Amino acid sequence: MALSVSEKGVRRRVVVADDDVLLREGLARLLEGAGYDVIGQAEDAATLAELVKAGAPDLAVVDIRMPPTRTSEGIDAARAIRAEFPSVGILLLSAHVELETAIDLVEGGQGIGYLLKDRIMKVADVVDALERIALGGSVIDPALVQELLSQRNRRDPLASLTGRELEVLELVAEGWSNSGIARRLYISEGAVEKHVRSIFAKLDLVETQEENRRVLAVLTFLEAR
Repeated sequence: MALSVSEKGVRRRVVVADDDVLLREGLARLLEGAGYDVIGQAEDAATLAELVKAGAPDLAVVDIRMPPTRTSEGIDAARAIRAEFPSVGILLLSAHVELETAIDLVEGGQGIGYLLKDRIMKVADVVDALERIALGGSVIDPALVQELLSQRNRRDPLASLTGRELEVLELVAEGWSNSGIARRLYISEGAVEKHVRSIFAKLDLVETQEENRRVLAVLTFLEAR
């Protein structure tokens, strides 16, 4: 079901901030065509702040990187807007996946979103994101979600373990012997030994004394938790 771009018959008011004039004006035209009232455009964070104070928009579409340094001006401006005008929904745009910004967004509460710029020409994606933000939701670009999951899997030493192997390793960490684990999980002791060997291999634990590898596996488990 298509989302409305108005509330009680009044078009949502939007400001657009991006130092790329062609992109900024193009986005403004797309939003106007989709039913929004674009009340101002800004090429830098200072102008954006003035527009928000003067125009009281419902939404602000903000490029993460703007002059003069094109590093964090956009996200800094978004934080300032959120602090002074918490009712303004904010959609941040970026040409690249920026994980730290995404994590900040996830932790930053409602009414905020993050899209990659290559989605701007897909009007339905932008409208969907803005409406969800306007209604108090949060939006994270699917490509960024995938990158977050990939980063997490690359950092998590337990990511390659199966569910059963995690169960076995947790019981090893609790101090159970192989026979004790077999009784707890209702499987054979031979199956437990197979799982333990697989855990050692997946955690890249070198073949030293068996008990030492169990200790190292437990330490890895505890550090990952």
